[in-house]
Amino acid sequence: MKYRKLDADGDYTIGTGGDFLQNSPEVVAQAVKTRLALWLGEWFIDTTDGMPWNEQVLGKRNGRNPDASIRQRILTTPGVASIESYESTFDGDTRTLKVACTINTEYGQTTISEAL
Repeated sequence: MKYRKLDADGDYTIGTGGDFLQNSPEVVAQAVKTRLALWLGEWFIDTTDGMPWNEQVLGKRNGRNPDASIRQRILTTPGVASIESYESTFDGDTRTLKVACTINTEYGQTTISEAL
């Protein structure tokens, strides 16, 4: 598994030497983060791919658990074997959802903490 590294602003690193993550827990963690950041219908090549934020997480939930959609997106990321632990918190004042999880990957265990 190989992914181009992202910098602190979430942009691709190009021409900085060592621009790729490969076959490590970190590459799977980055894949999870980028998959959570992709909104359903956002990618013009495949509008069926993406996280269903509007449809299943944001707004009125009508009895749905938004964590189930997030967990499913994580579990279907290539390289993820299982979720060891998962926690999400919503801050209504800043309107920020924070997700923290520990995942088992085919390369080892890693922790992800992301404000979405």
